[in-house]
Amino acid sequence: MAKAPGTVLITGCSSGIGEATALRLVRKGWDVHATARRPETLSALAEAGCSTLALDVTDEDSMTTAVAAVLDSRGRIDALVNNAGYSQSGALESIDLTDVRRQFETNVFGLIRLAQLVLPAMRRQRSGRIVNIGSMGGRLTFPGGGAYHASKYAVEALSDALRFEVAGFGIGVVLVEPGLITTRFDEKVAAEMPEGSGPYAAFNAAVLKSTLEAYDGPMAKLGGPPEAVARTIEKALTKKRPRARYLVPPSAYGAIASRRMMPDRAWDLAMRSQFPQPR
Repeated sequence: MAKAPGTVLITGCSSGIGEATALRLVRKGWDVHATARRPETLSALAEAGCSTLALDVTDEDSMTTAVAAVLDSRGRIDALVNNAGYSQSGALESIDLTDVRRQFETNVFGLIRLAQLVLPAMRRQRSGRIVNIGSMGGRLTFPGGGAYHASKYAVEALSDALRFEVAGFGIGVVLVEPGLITTRFDEKVAAEMPEGSGPYAAFNAAVLKSTLEAYDGPMAKLGGPPEAVARTIEKALTKKRPRARYLVPPSAYGAIASRRMMPDRAWDLAMRSQFPQPR
């Protein structure tokens, strides 16, 4: 039997996957609490029937206030979708450590903290579902994406550990791993790319060009829309016995399989055909 709709808290709903997920779930009868750092970006979701809240996953007060608001008004949280995240690109030597820390605060530490905040209520209920949005990039690494990939590798490990730790309380943990999804993700990558000259300037420019082409060029045909991820998240929330991991779209399976079959030196050689090696 499928899990009935309940109260769900979703992070990062201002656009893309978060917005598509909130819209899909509210239309399916879920009590959706859609959040973003800037709640004014959520007006369309409010009109669709979602409750909207300010939530910054890098701010403790913001996280505790948002979770408390849902619990105060509904008395329970049946599901958490940890979607908020972005990509910090650039050669590792060229990235300021402040930016690396911010990457982990957003993609990793905020995810852990929100799980910690909702779990006491879920344990009391003896039920709940946490869906973490990881990435195909948590299982393979492209040059120029070290900080981002490291954060998504961390989400893989955290999800595996948490899944075991909370199962006895009736709580499920599912990891959704999107591949190329045609959102405005590329714009965020461009905004976070280190600027300036230096030994990695040409490399960083090539990484940015490759990223933009993936979203706007022929490679985009291998991607999927955010609605495809939203459908997968709904499946992760509603199936009685969901899989531990869901890859989406289908092209992500090919990329993961290729990386698994290639020795490291072969992978490095393949990357040199796509990216100029700094020298």
